[in-house]
Amino acid sequence: MDERIMTSNKISGDIDSSLRPSYIEEYIGQTEVKENLNIFIKAAKMREESLDHVLLYGPPGLGKTTLAYIIANELGSNIKTTSGPAIEKTGDLAAILSTLEPGDVLFIDEIHRIPKFIEEILYSAMEDFTLDLVIGGDASSRSIKIDLPPFTLVGATTRAGDLTGPLRDRFGIVAKLNYYTEEELTDIVKRTSRVLDCEIEEDAAIELAKRSRGTPRIANRLFKRVRDYALVMGSGVIDKEITKLALNKLKVDEYGLDETDYNLLKSIIEKFNGGPVGIDALASSIGEEQTTIEDVYEPYLLQNGFLKRTNRGRVVTDKAYKYLGIEK
Repeated sequence: MDERIMTSNKISGDIDSSLRPSYIEEYIGQTEVKENLNIFIKAAKMREESLDHVLLYGPPGLGKTTLAYIIANELGSNIKTTSGPAIEKTGDLAAILSTLEPGDVLFIDEIHRIPKFIEEILYSAMEDFTLDLVIGGDASSRSIKIDLPPFTLVGATTRAGDLTGPLRDRFGIVAKLNYYTEEELTDIVKRTSRVLDCEIEEDAAIELAKRSRGTPRIANRLFKRVRDYALVMGSGVIDKEITKLALNKLKVDEYGLDETDYNLLKSIIEKFNGGPVGIDALASSIGEEQTTIEDVYEPYLLQNGFLKRTNRGRVVTDKAYKYLGIEK
């Protein structure tokens, strides 16, 4: 099988995948998105039709991939997965689409990174379930049309604004995933403790949730590291004391800010007088990729009022000065 495509009817059994819920009722958080998807999936099954194409967007780590697998499981369908950067030429897309069976789910992660000329071929596949291809050289080129079975495309992106209007308009269901509350993350941490068979006390679960940046992926990653400290330096049970010790060692503070967040905020303050500063200059000053800042760090800092974005660039807020203990 082409290594650009992964086919599955359920999530593989590695330790990270085992933490993913398989069905909507097991999925914690994103209540409105869940309720809507549940209705749309049930209606599609009652009509015996394929589900409309689904676009999921939001910061990384909030459960877009998990939801794609849940959609396939709820539909009773197989899922084939790929990513935007992996589809480099027309033949890549044709190879993926030609393997689909009726009712299959095709999951494309980072869909905003699909090349424009391939995106245009995707339009007819999404709208009419046909694939229009031009083959051959200039002199002998000819157009062929391939009929495709009805399928559901699930696209995931951290950058909905980078999608073109024509592609975005072809998704019948568009859902934004938001950061999780501390209560929801606490429930996720407790579920992870059950799945990994590692006991965690209630106040420790709350402490870990508070430092997880509203993101399940981070909560699960931190849980595993705290588990290591509990095993080596404690009784194996995760309590609040060992949780705080481990997270402090990992340089994750009470707000969930880590070393990169501190570097970013301090760089704006110390090198650019608190801003405004453009994203290119900021990325160069802390040695991070521009896309990493925009997708991973900036959304949480904006959400929590440490940073604001203006027409002239990024500006550190009074809240950030106070939190860092720096005089303005």
